[in-house]
Amino acid sequence: MENWGILAVIVAVVGYVVMLYNRIIALLQKRKNAFSDIDVQLKQRFDTIPNLVETVKGYAAHEKGVFEEVTKARSRVSAASGPAAKTAGAERIEAEGMLGRAMMNLFAVAENYPELKADQNFRQLQAELVDLENKISAARRFFNNATSEYNTSIQQFPAIIIARLFNFQEEPFFELDPAEQKAVQQTPSVKF
Repeated sequence: MENWGILAVIVAVVGYVVMLYNRIIALLQKRKNAFSDIDVQLKQRFDTIPNLVETVKGYAAHEKGVFEEVTKARSRVSAASGPAAKTAGAERIEAEGMLGRAMMNLFAVAENYPELKADQNFRQLQAELVDLENKISAARRFFNNATSEYNTSIQQFPAIIIARLFNFQEEPFFELDPAEQKAVQQTPSVKF
């Protein structure tokens, strides 16, 4: 009879460990799925950028540094997005931030060319990118929420024991870098 009690406690403890492990795995999977949503939007942005750059080049060919910056940032995203980088690692997040800054510089250059701003193709591409950025922002919020849930779960007791035992690591958030934060917080200027 006493052996049955000990066996029941062991089974309960093992069951609880399995439950905690499965919860951590489920949260990690939710985070990966959330990044996949961001990845779809980032891919669309990535594919739209060359068209925008070519349109701007037609009006501002002497702005070579800006175009090189966008091309370099786009290449860095491509390198960080390869088959080995299927998760939202810090390198990928940093590369996307660099591309975002480069795009802000490209739009700043466009502000200096009224005829470019009036170009139908440019306006369409710009509207498409604005829409994509809104979708990326929404997906980023969902991703960061999933990341927060996961990180919190592996830091709470007793799950922290399971997390350390199975080498679960805290994951980075998909945050705006300081330059992007400043640009987002500025009130847009309206000119007529």
